[in-house]
Amino acid sequence: MKTEQLTCDYLIVGAGAVGMAFADVLLHETNANILIIDKNAKPGGHWNYAYPFVTLHQPSAFYGVCSKELNRGVIDKTGLNEGLMGLASGQEVSAYFDAVMNETLLPSNRVQYYPLCEYKGNNQFVSMLNSKHYNVTVNKKIVDATYLNTNIPLTHKPSFTRDDDVAFTPVNTVVENIEGFDNYVVVGGGKTGIDTCLWLLENHVAPHNIHWVVSRDAWLLNRKNTQPLDDFFFDSIGAQANQMEAIAASTSIEDMFDKLEERGVLLRIDKKVRPSMFHGATVSELELKALQTLPSVVRQGRVKHISRDKLRFEDTTWSMPDNALVIDCSASALTNLEMKAVFDGDTITPQTVRAYQPVFSAALIAHVEAAYSDEQQKQMLTQVVPLPNRDIDWLPMTAAMLRNMQIWGEDPALKAWIYHCRLDGFSKIVHGVAKDDMQKMQVLGRLKQAAAPAMQKLMTYIHSLKASGQL
Repeated sequence: MKTEQLTCDYLIVGAGAVGMAFADVLLHETNANILIIDKNAKPGGHWNYAYPFVTLHQPSAFYGVCSKELNRGVIDKTGLNEGLMGLASGQEVSAYFDAVMNETLLPSNRVQYYPLCEYKGNNQFVSMLNSKHYNVTVNKKIVDATYLNTNIPLTHKPSFTRDDDVAFTPVNTVVENIEGFDNYVVVGGGKTGIDTCLWLLENHVAPHNIHWVVSRDAWLLNRKNTQPLDDFFFDSIGAQANQMEAIAASTSIEDMFDKLEERGVLLRIDKKVRPSMFHGATVSELELKALQTLPSVVRQGRVKHISRDKLRFEDTTWSMPDNALVIDCSASALTNLEMKAVFDGDTITPQTVRAYQPVFSAALIAHVEAAYSDEQQKQMLTQVVPLPNRDIDWLPMTAAMLRNMQIWGEDPALKAWIYHCRLDGFSKIVHGVAKDDMQKMQVLGRLKQAAAPAMQKLMTYIHSLKASGQL
């Protein structure tokens, strides 16, 4: 079969949230021609395989691409997110990215889109439909928007084994397999496990019929502190001030986490259990209270094997309840924790340059590519914020994020771009504070005063963790 020759300025591999956010900025800030390839039949990446009841954990207001709103513009009036900004469902997010592709990118006549295609390296890709080969002449750069690989429950291989007669389902197919059981065993303590337990509770499953298997407890973020509205200024910006003050006033790493919890920055499900994990998951206070009603939380480490009558762990077993469905929520969302340079010759590898915000990060990286020419300056402006896994990973993540924010703040043009970027969320709240609003000015003053001592304390702790081999 003859290979077809194509030409573009930027070849973007991956039409997930990161690739779409990157392409959107390139489209609006340059005259470049863009070619996007993706394995899926539709844009949106892992959202094509989302479990039925998934929602964003952060407000829709600062998710998606810069040029197109996702936010429904409402405050939720019912449910466990009541009183907070709306969280788009998986179906909404999938439809949104489809609309971005078909209403924004493709009508520009500067974007080519090849779904159901697999990138083979060396500027070549192959159609998964008919095995047709394509070779691309790339005038500028390749953008690897697949590096932050998302592991989804439907296709991941569990780390445990199980007997064939166990009633078992990945969370993606739980709805069609839910009937006829008295008990539900949810395996996985992360965001997906949280979502599943809350979904069962919201569907009137009694708390004592839900058995949550948690290998590691996690520190969680209070969603009230992530609301990009002026009405939530004292929660969102106040939490940032509280965070800096808690770090600065702490006397040890353990004391720092205690103070972060005391000041409402971090939450945990059980006050008697010390978290050892941090993945950046957010919960509302109502969701936290709902999770705390579960009487059966199994904390015995990682599951090794599942049979109909018991779960086997490394050093112990746990008796399975009668007539139970095991729901697998053990897939880790992000599997690639290794960092590499964002800008490296003719390749751009988008990664998080601000914690918790991969789409903002992708948009900012695309803007840096469009607006700056010096390679060294590009690298300085896009230093990677490491993805967290353990509790102590919170420290280098936070230090790297603060470092980037300081660097960006010293660049007037980039600072202005962030202010106008829809995906930023909080700049307008801060810059909109009136000079005579003494209460808000006091919060900003606290934040500014504590920032340098907090950074110094973080670096001291990070140095001690590195010296002891923990980082």
